[in-house]
Order: sequence, then C-alpha cells, then structure tokens
Amino acid sequence: MAVIPDPTYDYSVALLVRAYKQSLLAISSELSRLDLTAISRANAKAALAEVAAILRGLNEESAGWVERYVPQAATDGIARAIVDLGAANTLEEAQKIAKFNRINREFVASAVADTQADLLAVTQNVDRRVKQAIRQVTADSMRANITRGINGQRTLNADLLQRMRQTLGSAVETGIVDSAMRRWRPEVYVEMVTRTKMNATHREATVNEAVGRGAYYARVSRHGATDRCREWEGRIVKLTPDAPGDYPFVGDISRRDLFHPQCRHTLSPVRDPKLLEQ
Repeated sequence: MAVIPDPTYDYSVALLVRAYKQSLLAISSELSRLDLTAISRANAKAALAEVAAILRGLNEESAGWVERYVPQAATDGIARAIVDLGAANTLEEAQKIAKFNRINREFVASAVADTQADLLAVTQNVDRRVKQAIRQVTADSMRANITRGINGQRTLNADLLQRMRQTLGSAVETGIVDSAMRRWRPEVYVEMVTRTKMNATHREATVNEAVGRGAYYARVSRHGATDRCREWEGRIVKLTPDAPGDYPFVGDISRRDLFHPQCRHTLSPVRDPKLLEQ
C-alpha cells in the first residue's frame, strides 16, 4: 500500500491570514490618520466609509479562498480513501479520478457555507467595533473641545488623547470572542478556524468516500501527539455506528479527546479491521 503523507494546508492558510493582516493594517493606518484634536462627524463618516471598503474587499477575497481551498481539502480526503482502499496506487492517480458523491457534494456545500460564515463573523465584528470606537472618540473629542473653549486650553489633555488612541487600536486588535469567552486577534482566529475546517473537511470527505465504497472502519493516524489525542493514535474506529465489531464509533468520540481545533489526525479507511490487528 502506498504511504500517504498527512495533509498540510500551511501555504493556503498563510495566504488567507496574510490578507487579513494586510487589511487590518490598512484599517489601523486609516484610524491613525484621524485628527483627534478636531475630529468632526464628516471626518468620522469618511473614515468609516474607507474601513467599510477595506472590509468588503477582504470579504470578497476570503469568499474566493473558501470556494477554492475547502473543496480541495475534500478532494484530498476522497483521494486518500481511494488509495487506502486499493482503488488507485498513488495519491496523484487517485486525485485524477476523485469525484464528489452525493453525500460529499452536500457536505462540501455545507462546509463552504460554514467557513464563509465564520470568516464573515470576524469582519462583521471588526466593523462593529470600529464604528463604536469612532463614535466614542468623536464624542470625546467634541466634549473636550467644548471644555477647551470654556477654560481657555489650547490643546487636548495628553491622557485623553492616549485613551482615544487606545480605543481605536483595540477595535482592530480584538476580532472575536468564542464560546469559551476567549478573545482572539482576528488573524489568529482566522488561522485557527480555517486550519480546523480544512482538516475536518479532509476527514469527513474520507469517511463519506469510504462508506460509499463499503468500508466501515478506519485507523487513526500517528504523529507522536502529546495531548489527549495520543490515546487514540493507531486505534481502529467504526465509521458507522451499526458496523460489526467492538470498536468505538468515531462520531461518539469527544472532541476534547480527538479531532479538537487544529487537530492533525487523519483517518485511513479499511474494509477488514482484523487484518490491521494481525
């Protein structure tokens, strides 16, 4: 049987992360150009329009990335199943004959939509926080200018300006808060989400292809994991709950134990698990 390397999506994920970093840097630059000592609603409106344009471009770029690379991860998973089950001798040969069966077509469409929704949530959150920050610093500046006119001050208080700059900066630095209430920088969250989704898409497509070919078992890969995944390395699992044998069903395994976010483990389908045991 051909040795199939574990999938790696470092290059494709890095492309998307770089796009987010560049866009967020552009937004930060736009916010840093605001004259906080005399900001007007017109200035604020112009800045918001520029930020919105940057985020629209980023959303378009990320949607194109998802439509290209998520289906590719599924194709990689299908090709892995084809080779593991002996229908092709090499991964390159398998990729040429890999096609989406009905289950995988529906799954890929769902995976694309889910990934796009996750990425859109990041830009929507940045947009919301930037709007809040600009409204706040605009109000702070106007109030300070009124006070300045009353007491004869020539410049705004340095501490106030610093707080206003921090307000604008934090709007870009914190992109999203997850279900565990952890705050993520946008680019870090994007890397985690996309890498997790790509690996999950690869595994799910492998399972769908294997079951479609009448193979109901798989072996968990090994790569020397040091977290809770290590307990599952090399073990045989069922791909459907009603498959014969005293093996755990992959769908019943807690995501804390296996296939957690950014988990690298893959599944290698087999028709007869007893052969592996021997």
